[in-house]
Amino acid sequence: LDVDEALEKLAVLDSRKAHVVELRYFGGLNQDEIAEVLKISTVTVRRDWVFARAWLYTELHSAA
Repeated sequence: LDVDEALEKLAVLDSRKAHVVELRYFGGLNQDEIAEVLKISTVTVRRDWVFARAWLYTELHSAA
């Protein structure tokens, strides 16, 4: 399982969390910028990022 496949699985589970990862990891945006783009609070961005990062870590390492 690679990062792209894991992100696709996350997008099925929660598309907003996947979008947060894409904007932060691939887009280089910070939490405030992501909040502005997605029109959500910075706290929600932080929460989504923490969840998504842990979920992706588990997903990528359980597939190994």
